[in-house]
Amino acid sequence: MEKATFAGGCFWCMVKPFDELPGIISVESGYMGGVVQNPTYEQVKTGTTGHYEVVQITYDPTLFSYEQLLDLYWPQIDPTDPTGQFHDRGSQYRTAIFYHTNEQKNLAQQTKEEIEKSKRFNKPIVTQILPAKIFYLAEGNHQDFYKKKPEEYKADREQSGRDIFIKENWGN
Repeated sequence: MEKATFAGGCFWCMVKPFDELPGIISVESGYMGGVVQNPTYEQVKTGTTGHYEVVQITYDPTLFSYEQLLDLYWPQIDPTDPTGQFHDRGSQYRTAIFYHTNEQKNLAQQTKEEIEKSKRFNKPIVTQILPAKIFYLAEGNHQDFYKKKPEEYKADREQSGRDIFIKENWGN
């Protein structure tokens, strides 16, 4: 099994696209990249801890490749927004790919360069590619939010503008 860690704004919206696919063992919401040990959601949401909201995916690379994960990741985000994602603003909602191996780093950089060269966006791609740090699991109420509170999840996604952006810019 291997790990992949992605920051794409609110972690609630980043679980479902990866969940329940062949080879995906788990998708967990959490925090990475900050300076506070064992941060809470209340601390992270202030934007002062340096953490990103992330999803950490445990997967079987013989059934689902890292390249496939990257192909799913990019169309979930606005890679040109340096200050958050959609209606979620703040440093904790920035986008990043946290790599666990040099191969992941190289593949992430390659896909970022492909998006830049595609001229799909008229602004720079600001999604960072960073070494993975300690992953802190988010509180239980943030795990599988789309399953536990489907109406709230749906309303949040609609209100955020994420789905409109995805359709207009990624065609999904």
